[in-house]
Amino acid sequence: MSAIKVKLAAMNFLEFAVWGAYLVSLGIYLAGVGLGDKIYWFYTVQGIVSIFMPAVVGIIADRWVQAQKMLSLCHLIAGLFMGAAGAYCLWAGDKIEFAPLFTLYTISVAFYMPTIGLANSVAYTALNKAGLDTVAHFPPIRVFGTIGFIASMLLTNFLPINGVSMQKTFFQLFSSGILGLILAAYALTMPACPVNKGGSTSISEALGLKAFALFKQRKMAIFFIFSMLLGVSLQITNSYGSTFINAFEQVSQYADSWVAQNATALISLSQISETLCILLIPFCLKRFGIKGVMLIAMLGWVLRFGFFGLGNPEMPGVLLFILSCVVYGVAFDFFNISGSLYVDQQTGKEIRSSAQGLFMLMTNGVGATIGTLVAGQIVNRFVYSRPAEAQIDGWQTSWYIFAAYAMVVTVLFWLIFRDTSNPSVSEAKAADIDGQSPEGLITGDPDCK
Repeated sequence: MSAIKVKLAAMNFLEFAVWGAYLVSLGIYLAGVGLGDKIYWFYTVQGIVSIFMPAVVGIIADRWVQAQKMLSLCHLIAGLFMGAAGAYCLWAGDKIEFAPLFTLYTISVAFYMPTIGLANSVAYTALNKAGLDTVAHFPPIRVFGTIGFIASMLLTNFLPINGVSMQKTFFQLFSSGILGLILAAYALTMPACPVNKGGSTSISEALGLKAFALFKQRKMAIFFIFSMLLGVSLQITNSYGSTFINAFEQVSQYADSWVAQNATALISLSQISETLCILLIPFCLKRFGIKGVMLIAMLGWVLRFGFFGLGNPEMPGVLLFILSCVVYGVAFDFFNISGSLYVDQQTGKEIRSSAQGLFMLMTNGVGATIGTLVAGQIVNRFVYSRPAEAQIDGWQTSWYIFAAYAMVVTVLFWLIFRDTSNPSVSEAKAADIDGQSPEGLITGDPDCK
């Protein structure tokens, strides 16, 4: 692996280790301090800030501040406020109030969410400078982001704090904050990214809003709309997956099971699956095109939710939990990574960061906001309105509802999105990635409608 790919791999490791420290396990802590019915707000706010922050920060990175410097600044602010959230919990003890914790957490998340798109933009720029094709070389680099997420999750699950797993304590917030500050310093070592300060002929170009013109293309408008609809599913299992599995501790039959007591570790199998699925993306994009890959991702979400509803912590039910984690790799990667690559190949370098911000807006912004808000109401209705010992049935009902939604989106995408000229297997094998047009590589048809 070349030096630049090693540097980018380390950047991706830290980028997602910051998130993995708390994303899956925070619900367990919140439920433990009496904020179970407020869990969805902590995940909804990630979507709300993603509606505008990635786009705004992407515009700034395209027009005025180099992307690697913007990445550093965002992680600095996010890390400081996540640490402040942990400090509040330490000070408040057993009397955690929603408003102050949520405020500090929100500010941190508001500056973290843009860094996902910025990190992609920095990586794409660095690979292009090195003369490396992004479709061929970015997925293996992105694998290290997933490895960072896994490592951080396992640390949170297994590291004891005063004899209690960190997944049940606020120290996960300190862990995230410290990792963020490390990345803030490391980001400054990345290759300089270009900015485009001049040459604008309109207000939209001057503000970096040209990326929104992608909606004028029918195929891109449909792609972004379905990205939003699929984005509804993105944060549901992050919000409630580990909390659901940990809730089996309230059922005498499962109270002592390893699975119920190590929910975060079990969920980490999802990210382990990601590391393998990412490596399949270049082949699948060439073989099936963007429509085929997106359909595979959508079916993955149907199975992700359905297996959760059917499973339990004992054999053979635990195998369904494991299968849910396995298909998550396909559901997440084939959507997020392939979608990001598709958007990058459909746009020019002058709006690269803005286009990535727009993709984040539609998926982790509008889509995830709607998804977590609705999911919160469903879970509160079917789960938290019941006594603890009767909540498992409500969880199962909730997962079936989510699976039905994902199936409807899958059928609609299959009927509406057109991608009719994918390359054959022999053509895919014969294609030279570096010599093939970006549109032909990603969609299988540069004139896809």
